Amino acid sequence: MAKYLLLKHYRGAPAPVNDVPMDQWTPQEISAHVQYMNDFAARLEKTGEFVDGQALAPEGTFVRYDGAGRPPVTDGPFAETKDLIAGWMMIDVDSYERALELAGELSAAPGAGGKPIHEWLELRPFLTAPPTVTE
Repeated sequence: MAKYLLLKHYRGAPAPVNDVPMDQWTPQEISAHVQYMNDFAARLEKTGEFVDGQALAPEGTFVRYDGAGRPPVTDGPFAETKDLIAGWMMIDVDSYERALELAGELSAAPGAGGKPIHEWLELRPFLTAPPTVTE
């Protein structure tokens, strides 16, 4: 089995087919979208392919160590990127092809008007070992 992270982006990816921002959806459209995600996760739990998933709030803070005895520095040169990741789902599947299949299915979650979003998801494999250094 191989673990993959499916990343949902607020922005930064190519525009989805149904490109209406969620803050313009009706409460029923939001509920349908969340229900689709929950049903998708429940189905993957039954097959043993679901590991975890969470939605993220758009607000956040970058934090950096700034030396002994000094408080952490917040935000930074790229503070505007903190609203890029909307949420994620971790899956554990038999193949890359299965990960692609599931990402494609998740991309079809309903959005405005109940139509599939066809959003772009970022599919990222987890490292199975630390990277090796070659000289």
